[in-house]
Amino acid sequence: MEPIIDHIQITVKNLDEAEQFYDQLMPILGFDLSKKSKGRVAAHDFDVIEYCHDNLIVGINSPRKAFEEEEVHRRKPGALHHLAFKASSEEEVDTAYQQLLNTSTNIVAPPQLYPQHGEHYYALFIKDPGGIKLEIVFEKK
Repeated sequence: MEPIIDHIQITVKNLDEAEQFYDQLMPILGFDLSKKSKGRVAAHDFDVIEYCHDNLIVGINSPRKAFEEEEVHRRKPGALHHLAFKASSEEEVDTAYQQLLNTSTNIVAPPQLYPQHGEHYYALFIKDPGGIKLEIVFEKK
């Protein structure tokens, strides 16, 4: 078996607000919005929006009513700490950053080297509207 992620589903605090954000972000990451789909999983009482790419599907889910007022904290057990998207070059990270500047994205840290993660680890960090941390990274091997 080859360790490749097929899809990831992330529960967001506000699905409508998240959709506006991810509709801006996903094309920057190489996703085609014409392949976006929406649905309802009635058996588990949630709505889902999926952004589909040949390499990965990213789904965002509505929360359960009982949890919709809870704050996102990436250090809670079971929480997503952050999700990193791999760029093919430092220039690609920089281009994504320039595109993100034209959106309402919460940029946590602009592109720079992070030697604590590796000598050639170049990344930028953002957060979605609910506080989920995302990264775009290139690491020269």
